[in-house]
Amino acid sequence: MSFSLATWNINSVRLRADLVTKLLREEAPDVLCLQECKSPVDKIPVELFAAAGYRHIVARGQKGYNGVAILSKLLVEDVGHRDFVARGDARHVAARLENGVTIHNFYVPAGGDLPDREVNEKFGHKLDFLTEMRDWFHGETPAKSILVGDLNIAPREDDVWSHKQLLKVVSHTPIEVDHLAQVQDSAGWVDVTRKDIPEGQLYSWWSYRARDWDAADKGRRLDHVWATPDIANAAHSSRVLRDARGWEKPSDHAPVFATFDL
Repeated sequence: MSFSLATWNINSVRLRADLVTKLLREEAPDVLCLQECKSPVDKIPVELFAAAGYRHIVARGQKGYNGVAILSKLLVEDVGHRDFVARGDARHVAARLENGVTIHNFYVPAGGDLPDREVNEKFGHKLDFLTEMRDWFHGETPAKSILVGDLNIAPREDDVWSHKQLLKVVSHTPIEVDHLAQVQDSAGWVDVTRKDIPEGQLYSWWSYRARDWDAADKGRRLDHVWATPDIANAAHSSRVLRDARGWEKPSDHAPVFATFDL
């Protein structure tokens, strides 16, 4: 079984339902994982996605913020979610394909502006969330699993436009990179995107603040596709659909793709 997968922080699934439909029709991944849906599940425009061939959905939602969803052309089983840091936030959901592969879809907290948990509660929340991810996967080491989502950290020096200038900027600070590495090590997760594209600058997010985001190209790779070691070698064809950042009224994130032959 071969299937393609994409992950995309959509920044409001209702506001950008037409962009989701555009992606589904033009790129046709078998599975699309969305983050920051900003919608209760019953308000997600599932009929539009079903008309595009995506009749299966597993989602968790909230009004106005957070929210994760897995849209699929393939049959999927809802296998639950975890309420990380016991906040009641819709930041994780999992689904299982018929071939036994489990897909974890995450929206890790952004962490606010100051990389200091003593003065910025949001940053502490982010670090605690990552620590719980690490402990959970270490305690229940997964097999045949894929982890995707907006992890809100650009770990490598070439995952940001300027390593030196962003060392003290939330999303690329050493403490965040270390916490993410511990999550990755907890189950031996393989960064599929960098397995396929091992060298060079690579981004999936560009700020709305840039007057011309494309020309400035001050991006960060915040969106990730990981796989457990038992299936990582089956992954290929990773790419970032940069053009989506330039669509009309876009998300500030671009979709990240991978294909798995299992």
